[in-house]
Amino acid sequence: MLALLLAAAALPTAIDAERAFARDAQRRGQWTAFRMYADADAVMFNPQVVWAHEFLAGRKDPPASVRWWPAQSYVSCDGRIAVNTGPWVRDGGKSVGYFTTVWQREKRQWKWVYDAGDTLKVARAVPRKPFVRRASCRGKPTAPPLLTLTPPSKRRGQGPPDDYGVGRSADATLAWDWKVDSKGARKFRTFLWNGARYEQVVYDETKAQ
Repeated sequence: MLALLLAAAALPTAIDAERAFARDAQRRGQWTAFRMYADADAVMFNPQVVWAHEFLAGRKDPPASVRWWPAQSYVSCDGRIAVNTGPWVRDGGKSVGYFTTVWQREKRQWKWVYDAGDTLKVARAVPRKPFVRRASCRGKPTAPPLLTLTPPSKRRGQGPPDDYGVGRSADATLAWDWKVDSKGARKFRTFLWNGARYEQVVYDETKAQ
């Protein structure tokens, strides 16, 4: 296990991926960057769930891209799955909010599979250094308290995505789920294994739009 952790430490982190994503949004264009970093089966919300690549196809970049910063990152023990969350600002700070992104790593490349967020009345502080917490590698994680242990069967190309999603790392030390209703209200949760039990470390609730 020590060798696994040392090898993972030499790889780009989800914080690195988030920062690169945010930089490319400024350099290349907002939706261009979203397409670049999205997994083939990534989902986002408008406010109903949509396949990201279908929603973003041909979408023109706005004149000014949203700016965002990772503030917290929760990572599976094996280092292959992470959930990042943090603040965003738009229009010079006239519009503010938060984002949450689920990342998965294949070899050295990170891709996001879930991206969502909401506006806020008061901006969250931009951290000097993101808080990173890794799941414990001790104990025997079993079944996180997800909406269901059965992931949706649909994938991109098989029709519209289902109105809920679940996922967990291969080592079962990090898990997440989300649900969106017919009016666009959405909930998202992240669970992290602490060596003895699962802790809920992220909870987002978005009202109907």
